[in-house]
Amino acid sequence: MMCCQYILLLLLLGVSGGVSAVEVQRPRGVPLSKRQFYEEDKPFTCLDGSRNIPFDRVNDDYCDCQDGSDEPGTAACPNGSFHCTNAGFRPGFIPSSRINDGICDCCDTTDEYNSGAACQNTCRELGRKERESLQKMAEIAKEGFLLKQQLIQEAKRGLEDKKAKYADVQLSKNEFEKRVEALRTVKETAEQPEKEAKERHLKAWEDQKAVIQMEKDKARKAEVFLELDDDADGFVSVAELLSHSELDPDSDVSFTEAEAQGLLGGVDKVDAVAFESVWINIKEKYISEANADSPAPVETPLAEMRDNESEQYPEEDIPDDEEDDDEEDEDDDPDDDYKSPPTMQTQEKKDDEDEGTMPPYDQETQNLIDAAQKARDAFDEAERALREVDDQIKNLEKEISFDFGPTAEFAYLYSQCYELTSSEYIYRLCPFNRVSQKPKYGGSETNLGTWGQWAGPEDNPYSIMKYEHGTGCWQGPNRSTTIKLTCGKETVLTSTSEPSRCEYLMEFTSPAVCQEPSSLDSVLHEHEEL
Repeated sequence: MMCCQYILLLLLLGVSGGVSAVEVQRPRGVPLSKRQFYEEDKPFTCLDGSRNIPFDRVNDDYCDCQDGSDEPGTAACPNGSFHCTNAGFRPGFIPSSRINDGICDCCDTTDEYNSGAACQNTCRELGRKERESLQKMAEIAKEGFLLKQQLIQEAKRGLEDKKAKYADVQLSKNEFEKRVEALRTVKETAEQPEKEAKERHLKAWEDQKAVIQMEKDKARKAEVFLELDDDADGFVSVAELLSHSELDPDSDVSFTEAEAQGLLGGVDKVDAVAFESVWINIKEKYISEANADSPAPVETPLAEMRDNESEQYPEEDIPDDEEDDDEEDEDDDPDDDYKSPPTMQTQEKKDDEDEGTMPPYDQETQNLIDAAQKARDAFDEAERALREVDDQIKNLEKEISFDFGPTAEFAYLYSQCYELTSSEYIYRLCPFNRVSQKPKYGGSETNLGTWGQWAGPEDNPYSIMKYEHGTGCWQGPNRSTTIKLTCGKETVLTSTSEPSRCEYLMEFTSPAVCQEPSSLDSVLHEHEEL
């Protein structure tokens, strides 16, 4: 039916030159790359090799081959494809179902050869616009590539400077280490006499406190003897001792005469001299008669106190504030609010306060302390300086060994940050470090990922950056960001999106991505079938 229909192709021989007509005979819808399979004087073999058919069945509007290769120019095969020549623009393929459907799909109108559709050939105009776009892209690529060469040279000089600095810092580290060790020796030498002087001073103060305490104890013993000697006969008797029930040795209900006599050393009474041994046994328990006049606080069991508190407020009338307090304190120790009665430690603390504070150091000891402190300060400063040198070395090692691209063209991005503001957020990209977002009108910053790796395809690994392990999403994964790098004259963060939950995509232009451009003719040649 249509097997003998052929087309004339206008081949574009130059971008700005004229157009020359060349007759290339082939069945409709067949690309030049497959012309050799369609020879009129031979039977046609289906391109999948499934069968041979007479050539007059090609484009006869009946599908003979399972792969649809016998009907490249008709809509007979559901899986067929039609080749648009599109002279002056880019050739392409459309599904065979679109042939003669009344809609112009090929810019050269060849898909609507028998539909009567009023199509206009727009290939020349599309080709012109594409050439203009390619021209602009080529100019950007050219300028970007020149900037890239500058970046490479700067990175090379920067790497040499870092290596030189690394060597210098390594040498200085040795000096700092020697200085630290020397100052350590000076510090330890100064601290030894300081320690001994402080210990002498403390011992003298402890001895002084012991004398003061001894005098106080002696005075209190005499005072207690007089208190116990009710009849002022110069003796403390069993009967007089029994008036102080707090002295009961076993703290049971009754304080017996036998127990009192035992405290007196087995005798009925003792004089002031013999009272010395008695005082040692009773002084921790003895309550002065002057203190006994004032009523001692009654110790209420903790459980009883809480029962009283519960009775004070019926359950339904407990104030809300107290309920809140209970909730806040339920993890606390339940006995925190219970105040135990004063103990002997309180008296000891009072005695310490009566004894006063430790006197200041004498001038000789203070001089030793000042000298030791000066040595410590010098040592600490030297250690700080050594740590800073170590940090410098680690940072330099990281920068020197870091993968900044095949020729270190991306090194200039290190320690830099770039921002993009949307209607809601301010996005911040710090290459080789982290990505974050912050609400435009105030709020905390969210980590969208820290530097992971280069993640481009095998033939262009430096075209994509991956940032991982950002702030976790609610009931979701940790946030991550993919950075797609494209060639540009400027270094700019151009767009951001969230194609999947908690997975962000950003586009970033940089001269470091630009490759050496081909001539415009060769670029166009890739898009036109000659």
